[in-house]
Amino acid sequence: MGVGAHWRPAARSRVAAHRAEWRAGFSRRQCWERLLRRIHSSLWEAILGFLFLLWVCFVYPPDPFASPPEEDPVTLLIWTHPFGEYRELPDCWELYQIDGCTLTDDERAYPEADAVIIHHREIASLNVDLPPEPRPHAQKWIWLNYESPSHTPRLWFFEGIFNLTMSYRTDSDIFLPYGYLVPRERALTGTRSRFTHPLRGPAHSDFRRPRLVAWVVSNWSESHARVSLFHKLRRFVHVDVFGRVGRSLPKGSDSVVQLLQRYLFYLALENSLHTDYITEKLWNAVLAGAVPVVLGPPRKSYERFLPPEAFIHVDDFTTVQDLARYLLMLRSKPALMRRHLDWRGRYSVHRPVFWGEHFCTACKAVRKSKDRTDVVKDLTLWFHS
Repeated sequence: MGVGAHWRPAARSRVAAHRAEWRAGFSRRQCWERLLRRIHSSLWEAILGFLFLLWVCFVYPPDPFASPPEEDPVTLLIWTHPFGEYRELPDCWELYQIDGCTLTDDERAYPEADAVIIHHREIASLNVDLPPEPRPHAQKWIWLNYESPSHTPRLWFFEGIFNLTMSYRTDSDIFLPYGYLVPRERALTGTRSRFTHPLRGPAHSDFRRPRLVAWVVSNWSESHARVSLFHKLRRFVHVDVFGRVGRSLPKGSDSVVQLLQRYLFYLALENSLHTDYITEKLWNAVLAGAVPVVLGPPRKSYERFLPPEAFIHVDDFTTVQDLARYLLMLRSKPALMRRHLDWRGRYSVHRPVFWGEHFCTACKAVRKSKDRTDVVKDLTLWFHS
């Protein structure tokens, strides 16, 4: 055999190997090309799908006036009437335009009630028992209290029992204060407007009221900071006192407001000083057009509810004598007094009616939190903070 005979098989094997390598390379290139084509195609499909969605949203925008999804109606059981004073339960829709709420004080409704609202005073006095355990599935218990911590005994008895809190504190689960301002352009209309009172701007007679300072007080204790303030203030200005230790109040539901319409200033002094504890005393003065002189939480708390110039805070003065001098100066200078009254024409006052509006507000909150099952674990620590 010649040299060629030895060469041909070896050559053929090398050619075959080259061809196999070429075919393998070609296969890999085909795979990558197919993969890239598919990615390119999918990317374009995603872009076209996104553009189509944008077109649909532009052509068919959401209706801004569409009604939100309806929550299920709820039943709220009033476990006890606060302070043992029975009041007819309101129609929440008729009075406050709150729908889907059924109020009842019939204890037989307990197994089906979505929530039970329990006023602290009655259970703390041990005259009324809590609802029976185990409570129905997903039922909420609401702690209701509008007294200050100083007058809220035995809170520690009720740790880990309630699901929601309702009080005057702004950080309550259900917050409803003793009163609040409503800008005139947003003043409530319809049936609810009966609880909203427009404020008028100052008239000339408001700067010439015959009396200077009034104070209405029923709970008198020499240990109260407000009584100490009164003793100091009366050394410098005359204060007319009404209530248990003073003159008798005129009779009538609006007697305090009518009385204060004769005065330039009213001492809106709280019986104890606690976070957010601002009661009807402030709103009686505002409704009467008397400038409230306030003692209570810090100024910033009052400014959540009133313009800064709408009240005089005792903490603004180094001494009680400085406060007295300021009141006397305002009486003699109507132009300065106007600063404390000019804001009034822009607002109305809404004063929630105890306890109907509170029950309806609680019911509304329950509708919006039906899935919530949290427990208030630090009721005492929170309320005293």
